[in-house]
Amino acid sequence: MTEGPSYKERKVITIGVVSELTGLSERQIRYYEERKLVYPERSPKGNRKYSFADVELLIDIANKREEGVQTFEIRQDMIRAEKRKEKKMRKQLLRGEINARFGIQKER
Repeated sequence: MTEGPSYKERKVITIGVVSELTGLSERQIRYYEERKLVYPERSPKGNRKYSFADVELLIDIANKREEGVQTFEIRQDMIRAEKRKEKKMRKQLLRGEINARFGIQKER
C-alpha cells in the first residue's frame, strides 16, 4: 500500500468551503494565492482545491493581517521558516550519515 499525503495535506476542499471555514471572501483567498502565501492545486476543470493545512494557514494569515502585518512580511517570515526547516533537515541527514559511517548508535 502506497502512502500519500496525510488527510491534513490532501487538497480536496473547494474555495467556497474554505471561505466558509475561514470567514475570508473568495477574493481574499485568491489574493493570498497571488501573493504566494498559499498554493492550491487545480482540478482538471481548473477549480482550486485546498487542504486542511491550507485552511489553518489562511486563518493564521488573516490573524496576522488583522494585526497589521503586510503580506510581504508574512511571505518573508514563511521563507525564513522554510529555510530553517531545510537547514534542520540537512543537519539531521548529515548527522545520520556520520553516525552510519562510524557505527554510532543513538542512545535511547
